[in-house]
Amino acid sequence: MSLSTPRRYLHNDSAPHLSTLILLAGMTAVAMNIFLPSLPKIADHFDTPYRVVQLSVAIFLATNAVMQIFIGPLADKFGRRPLILGGLIIFCIATLGCLFAPNITTFLAFRMLQATCAVAMVLSRAVVRDMHPADKAASVMGYVTMGMSIVPMVAPALGGMLDQLFGWQSTFWALFLFGLVVLVISWYDLGETGTPSELSVMGQFREYPELLTSPRFWGYCLASAFSSGAFFAFLGGAPYVASDVFGMTPAQFGYFTACPAVGYFLGNWFTGVAATRIGTNRMILWGTLIIGVAMSLALLLAYAGFGGPILFFGVMGFVGIGNGMTIPSATTGMLSVRPHLAGTASGLGGTIMIGGGAILSALAGTLLTAGTDETPLLWIMLLTSVLGFMAIVLVIFRERQLRL
Repeated sequence: MSLSTPRRYLHNDSAPHLSTLILLAGMTAVAMNIFLPSLPKIADHFDTPYRVVQLSVAIFLATNAVMQIFIGPLADKFGRRPLILGGLIIFCIATLGCLFAPNITTFLAFRMLQATCAVAMVLSRAVVRDMHPADKAASVMGYVTMGMSIVPMVAPALGGMLDQLFGWQSTFWALFLFGLVVLVISWYDLGETGTPSELSVMGQFREYPELLTSPRFWGYCLASAFSSGAFFAFLGGAPYVASDVFGMTPAQFGYFTACPAVGYFLGNWFTGVAATRIGTNRMILWGTLIIGVAMSLALLLAYAGFGGPILFFGVMGFVGIGNGMTIPSATTGMLSVRPHLAGTASGLGGTIMIGGGAILSALAGTLLTAGTDETPLLWIMLLTSVLGFMAIVLVIFRERQLRL
């Protein structure tokens, strides 16, 4: 398809509308956040320990991470449209599977299949790059990202209300309807913007060793992975802390989970305003430092007996700010290490970040058992922020070596 074709909404012979790209980019965030307030009730429904049902977060993230290795090369080979539509169809079927699962094993299997919606998030960015030159693409990407950042503010609150009014299944019916709407809109509005490559899929993977031998690439990846790991650990442990430690209702938990999302929005805004002046490395350094200081303060107050939902979730707002400063800057850094391998670096970096998040999410669920308070979760988040800080310090040291 020629990109010069005049854009017409709901006509798949032209490039997609911006609203369609925002919906596609937000799919993963909706699927990951809307059902979080329901985790304790899902555990009760299947008569299984919380740490088992919490794997629905870790499995989703792990599958998402593995898929990101393959999505880019496959989309370059076969085009954006078929992969996006295929992923959305599987997502809708898997959501129905979660609803009618007879046991926790079947539920977790279908939850893993729900991660196919990752193609929508990853390839919506590729579509933006297909449609626009570099400067314009950066501007459009900003609108898409802003739309994405609103989802975690709204989805848990909506999920909590649905759970409280109609039960945990209602959150998955909402997911199914959302997926179906996005599928229909994409079917009619998403024209093919890519040009299928004549290269083999395996040819795309032969570039990985050049990145894996770069210390700076690893430094940026680990800074991003450990910084975001604090948030992924929160996703895995916060439902337990809210219900079993603080005695909150699903609706209350949904409202409070807006705190890290609002912080992430503010951190992204500050990055857009100040990154050019401050510099990528210092932005990452400050972001990891903010998370570390916030977690240290939260731990001290919790041990002093001043813990509570307002303090716990309020501190998560600073985690969001730190991630909003760290993740975009670290992503820019990892793409700049080998500019000719930017696409490969994006996929590999995303896999490392989300894969690490899956491990930390599972770890949080394992450590939070009956009778524990919020401190194990806070310790995990503090340690990941310290490791992220150390990673960017090593990058700065390496760059100083290269300049000598």
